[in-house]
Amino acid sequence: MKQVLKIVCTVMISLIVVGAMASCSKKGGAGGGAFPGKIAVITNTVSQNEEEFRSAEQLVEKYGANKIVFVTWPDNFMAEQEQMVTTVARLAADKDIKALIINQAVPGTNAAVDKLKETRDDVFVVYCSPQENPPDVSVRANLTLMPDELGMGPVMVRQAKSQGAKNFVHYSFPRHMSQVLLSGRRDLIRQTCVEEGIQFVDATAPDPTSDAGVTGAQQFILEDVPKMVTRYGDDTAFFSTNCAMQIPLIKAVVDNHAIYPQPCCPSPFHGFPSALGIEARGLDIKYMVDETRKIAADADMLGRLSTWPIPGSMMYTVAGAEYAIRWIKGEVPQTGIDNDALRECMSDYIKEISGDDLDVEMIAYAEGDQVYDNFKLLLVDYLVY
Repeated sequence: MKQVLKIVCTVMISLIVVGAMASCSKKGGAGGGAFPGKIAVITNTVSQNEEEFRSAEQLVEKYGANKIVFVTWPDNFMAEQEQMVTTVARLAADKDIKALIINQAVPGTNAAVDKLKETRDDVFVVYCSPQENPPDVSVRANLTLMPDELGMGPVMVRQAKSQGAKNFVHYSFPRHMSQVLLSGRRDLIRQTCVEEGIQFVDATAPDPTSDAGVTGAQQFILEDVPKMVTRYGDDTAFFSTNCAMQIPLIKAVVDNHAIYPQPCCPSPFHGFPSALGIEARGLDIKYMVDETRKIAADADMLGRLSTWPIPGSMMYTVAGAEYAIRWIKGEVPQTGIDNDALRECMSDYIKEISGDDLDVEMIAYAEGDQVYDNFKLLLVDYLVY
C-alpha cells in the first residue's frame, strides 16, 4: 500500500508541473488562426490517461475556452454509460459546435454519438483510439486515429528481442480482450513470440474500472512483476494494455532490471515521468528523453526501455482537431479524407513539439477486402533509452 501511495504522490507532483504542457500550444498549428463555430473535445480523466487530458488543454490554451469546449468522460465509464450519452447530448444542444474530438473513444462512445446524430448531422466527429468494433466506428466517425494495434504486435516482440528478451509477459483483462484489435494484437504477439523463440506469458490483471479500481490494479502490477522476474528471469519483457498500469509497470521493471518495449500509448511522457520521478518541463521532449536515459544509465537499464519518440495519444487529439478545423473552413473535402492534409496536421504537431521531421506510417483499417479509408492506423519508429 505504501508503494501505491508513493505512486499517487508522485502523480500529484507530476500534475502540478505537467500543467505547463499547454504553454507550447500558443504557436500556430495546421489549422492556423480563428475558425467559425466551436470544437468540442472529450477526453478521459487524468487518472485514466493524463496525456489525453493535457492534449485537450493544449487546444484550449491555443484557441481559447470560447472556441474549445472541453469535457471529460466519467472516470468509471463502464458503469456510467448513461452519463456518457448525456454528456454528448448536452454538446449537441450547442448549435455552434461544428466538430467533436473524442480521446479515447471508450466503450459506450457509439451509443453517445448515436444520440448526437439524432439531431446533428453537421458535426465532424473524430474518434481517437476507439474500443468498439471498427466497422461500427467507421460509420459513425468521420475520421478515426489510433496506433496500428495489430501491426504493433509483431513489431513490439521484435523490439523486445532486440533488447534481449527471452520471455514476454502480456498483462490485460477480459474487457480489453473483448476488443477485436486488442485481442488480435495479443494473438499476433503470441505467434511472433513462437517465431522468434520467445516464451509468451498471457497474464490477467484486475480491470481498473472494476471493484479493484485503479489502486488495486496498480498494486497488483507492483506485486506481480517481481514474481514473474523470479520465475522467468530478468530478460523478460513486460507489456500492459491499460494506461493506468504503466506507471507501476515501468517502476517495477526498472526495480527488477527487466525489459519494457513500450507503453500501451507510446510516448516519452506516458508513465515515465511519474514512475521515474522526473519533473516534466512542459513538452520539452529532449529534456524528458535525456532525464529518462540518465536514470536508465544509473539503474543499469540502458537498452532495456523504449517507446515512441513523440506522444502518440496527444498527437491524435491535436492533429484530429486541426484537420477538423480545415474541414470547418472548407479547406478539405466534406466527405472522405484528404490523406496529405492529415499527414501535414500530424507532421506540424511533431515538428512543433520535437523539432524533428518524423515519418508516421499511416494505413487504412481493412477487414478482408473491405477497406475503411476514414479509419487510420499509425506507427512510428522506436526511441531506445
